[in-house]
Amino acid sequence: MSSSRPDRAVVRNGGVQAWWQAAPLTAVFLLFFVIPLGLILMVSFWDFNEYELLPALTGKNYLAIFEGCGQSGDLCVTFKTYLSTLKFSLLVWGLTLAIGFAVAYFLAFHVRSNAMQTLLFVLCTVPFWTSNVIRMISWVPLLGRNGLVNQALQGLGLTEQPVEWMLFSDFSVVLAFVHLYTMFMIVPIFNSMMRIDRSLIEAAADSGASAWQTLWHVIVPLSRTGIIIGSIFVITIVMGDFVTIGVMGGQQIASVGKIIQVQTSYLQFPLAAANAVILLAVVLMIIWGLTRLVDIRKEL
Repeated sequence: MSSSRPDRAVVRNGGVQAWWQAAPLTAVFLLFFVIPLGLILMVSFWDFNEYELLPALTGKNYLAIFEGCGQSGDLCVTFKTYLSTLKFSLLVWGLTLAIGFAVAYFLAFHVRSNAMQTLLFVLCTVPFWTSNVIRMISWVPLLGRNGLVNQALQGLGLTEQPVEWMLFSDFSVVLAFVHLYTMFMIVPIFNSMMRIDRSLIEAAADSGASAWQTLWHVIVPLSRTGIIIGSIFVITIVMGDFVTIGVMGGQQIASVGKIIQVQTSYLQFPLAAANAVILLAVVLMIIWGLTRLVDIRKEL
């Protein structure tokens, strides 16, 4: 009996120590995540007028968002905006996945030197040394009506008039997104590829598998954790982005993030909070669907 008491004391003390170790992270999580989300949810049910917020429980903000939906054959503004945002997310996801996978594959399997891998990886991060706005604005003198690309096309005789769709269009928005966020796809995929046992690739080659068969049946499945993590990063960032769409779309393309930003600028905080809650719910459903494809916690 006496020998069990010290063991219980050790367990009790270990439990207390573990609790204290988790307390700082828990406090940060509550302070910067749970409490702000709770405030946004609370404000989304408030009323407002031109001058003040009215802390009265109401659901009219959510009704205003979906006003007109289902009353006619056409989609309402809210659904059109979400479809536009999802369209950009899927396009950017597909392009960043293709580019990110190719770059990560090259760095992981074709660059043998660790020093060269580090150097090339650092070069991939160079664009992040400047702000997103500067990187976006750098496309304007290239893609504009009198930009370098149009001048080159006309100089080569490929076009007679300046190409209008290259700037302030869906093309320029997607191009800027890919430029800004491809690195978020490269890093997790590269990390997953570096953890692949090279003997598996040698075994596939010894079994007569071609390079494409090895890629599809060995490398891609073993890289799925990085693909899912990178997809979550890219999709969630694009879904809530409003700066890139505003600058590269010439303030002419709607997105959910842009609507929230405009509502906030007009001090319509309850309406913006309701839109933010709906956007968060949509993003969480997308993340839930992606995490069903692979158990990230187990893989990591």
